[in-house]
Amino acid sequence: MWASASAEALRRALAGPLPEQATDPADVVGALAEAADGGLVATTGPRYFGFVTGGALPAAMAADWLAAAWDQNAALYVMSPAAAIVEEVAAAWLVELLGLPSNASVAFATGCHMANFTALAAARHELLRRAGWDVEARGLQGAPPLTVVVGDEVHVSVLGALRLVGIGSQTLVRVPADDQGRMRADALSAALDRVDGPAIVCAQAGNVNTGAFDPFDAIADLCAHRGAWLHVDGAFGLWAAASIDLRQFVHGVSRADSWATDAHKWLNVPYDSGLAFTTHPEAHRAAMSMDAAYLVRSGGEPRECMDWTPESSRRARGFAVYAALRSLGRRGVAELIERCSALARRFADRLRADPSIAILNDVVLNQVLVRVDDSDARTADVLKRVQDERICWLGGTKWHDRFAMRISVSNWSTTEADIDRSADSILRGVRQRD
Repeated sequence: MWASASAEALRRALAGPLPEQATDPADVVGALAEAADGGLVATTGPRYFGFVTGGALPAAMAADWLAAAWDQNAALYVMSPAAAIVEEVAAAWLVELLGLPSNASVAFATGCHMANFTALAAARHELLRRAGWDVEARGLQGAPPLTVVVGDEVHVSVLGALRLVGIGSQTLVRVPADDQGRMRADALSAALDRVDGPAIVCAQAGNVNTGAFDPFDAIADLCAHRGAWLHVDGAFGLWAAASIDLRQFVHGVSRADSWATDAHKWLNVPYDSGLAFTTHPEAHRAAMSMDAAYLVRSGGEPRECMDWTPESSRRARGFAVYAALRSLGRRGVAELIERCSALARRFADRLRADPSIAILNDVVLNQVLVRVDDSDARTADVLKRVQDERICWLGGTKWHDRFAMRISVSNWSTTEADIDRSADSILRGVRQRD
């Protein structure tokens, strides 16, 4: 499940002086595969629950191999018409699948961190434009201040993205959350009453520990009344919109101004696949686009990919997303989300049958928080026993200042048998005492 080689062993296998002469490519690749083997983690396996990471669907993985073999620069249409059109098509499918406004612009970024950055840069542009300030030309020095309001359970990637757009963590207005990590709308209302000037509110679809969703309708009402930009960090939770059964949790999310999610989480495509959406295409493009004498647009062509992302030269990451969506179809995506959520509930039900185990969250999506004997030490001990047994891999986390095991069910290949084997491993760990 996880690496067997130490850092020292990996350095011995991989390091050494830079060769003076060329080496046969087949020898290089063979040696690399052998040397790296002990340092690889089976994150694509069906019993890897430590982080919210999916596996890689066969079609998406094969498309990613094609993208590498084709080696297309997905910057301008003229550099790869196929990469541009596949992004255009996949973007339209995503907007429809996630129930977002039809005019939403889409960016294919590296991950949710950069997707959050992209959306928040668009927000910064638009709010300062309304205040009469051209931030791309004049920067932030002397600009009207922007106030950013976040919930107490805001994910660290949002904080990192805000830092990149010039908003420091100490300047944020934090709003209390409830016992599941949901932003409290009443507290947001009071916070916005104290804000003077342009404001961005960052809400959350899928708390990283509990899977809980902020109350989007109430938050959207407050933002509309205040004229604030509403951004939703939906790294994995936004995919609930694809399911009729789970769509209730994202009711009102389409009223936001921007969204960010990860395709490598619940869509199960390989890494390097974040997605940003905004309902302000002009602001989005103004925040991201660059121009130079040699960057000649094709004129009238449907998509210049570099106008929507922080990168210029980049891999054609749209191919894997396209392949995943086409291989699954609308119903297949919904079934993937529903199956993982049902498996998370099965996991929780198996574990809570033991009186020593407490499930700390309402299992509404794919996240399960587990605590043993209401003890940090016992929970950590059981976690180590489970990891040492190597049936499954779980991660540790802190929830309301208590240590817990976190189970994230996100892999397309996980079955009920995988859940039962993993639950049995945890139960064995609970029953073992030194």
